[in-house]
Amino acid sequence: MQPIQFEPDLCIRCETIDCLTKCQYVSFSGVEEARSEKLKINERRHSRVLEECLTCYACQEYCPYDNNPFYLLVERQEEMGILPAPKPIIEEQLRMMAPKGKIAPQAVTGVVVDMCAFPMLTGCIRGKLFEGAAPVTGMDLFCNIMWLHFAKNSTIRERVPRIIDNIMNCCLGDAPGREMVCFHDECYGTYTSVARAYGIDVPFTPVHLFDYINGRLNVLKDRIKPLNTKIAYQRPCSNRLVPETDKVLDAIFEKIGAERVPRVYDRENALCCGGVPRAQQRDELADSLVEKNIDDMLKTGAAYCVFNCPFCMATLANEVAEQGLMPILVSDLVQIALGE
Repeated sequence: MQPIQFEPDLCIRCETIDCLTKCQYVSFSGVEEARSEKLKINERRHSRVLEECLTCYACQEYCPYDNNPFYLLVERQEEMGILPAPKPIIEEQLRMMAPKGKIAPQAVTGVVVDMCAFPMLTGCIRGKLFEGAAPVTGMDLFCNIMWLHFAKNSTIRERVPRIIDNIMNCCLGDAPGREMVCFHDECYGTYTSVARAYGIDVPFTPVHLFDYINGRLNVLKDRIKPLNTKIAYQRPCSNRLVPETDKVLDAIFEKIGAERVPRVYDRENALCCGGVPRAQQRDELADSLVEKNIDDMLKTGAAYCVFNCPFCMATLANEVAEQGLMPILVSDLVQIALGE
């Protein structure tokens, strides 16, 4: 098993320990305490961070050296048996989310759009925005990045190469350029950030949904009817792995006339939607995060709450709707602007 790509000397030389001092869920008395806890993690010693971590991926973005602090943290959790959720829940999830071995080769000639484990969202692949695109979905295409929330790096290492084989053998054989659009940040993060850190070969080109949509809007610019509305964006944890795509989203919003209102809990300061701690049976924390996010949105005067993560939307959609905000996926908002 190849170790996580990580350079301990970079941590030793780091003056700010941003991966921990910027954390919104674990508190430290100062940089030196954070440094001490980080060294414990690096040296395979017990740190309270391993137990207090929300597994929100944020430290992966905060690290100025791209040194994979979050992936290493999850590795240490698994090595030490420090599970973020009760073991029976994790074991049941592992069985439920396992590949089924039922995927068959598909003849695809257009753009392949990976819907991961969300077959209920294949209806989003419609209209001019996705003209000619072919959605693929199922547990045999599930990216498996969610195991970062449950201290199961070993499952990622075991299953992701099998999923990549399924993608190549059953979905991309006839696809132009062997490119695959990832509808969810998590899939794109798996085949870029996680794959690099874990030494997993990816023989195809993953394309982020935002890059695809931005390109299509350039083609369809004459069809755009600006929305002229304010939106509150719920940035997902998985976007922390590919933060460069957040700027592409800003370009999309600008093109369709959607003002991404300033929020306390957006961009680098984004908060988890509350779904992960709920799954980990940390209900009090989950309730607090839901309340903070919604209160923050309501102060902005936004008409829409926009999501890119299906899990975030499932967690917050009803709550934001009850407060008068329309919950909607990025792609659906774009289609409204295109008159679809």
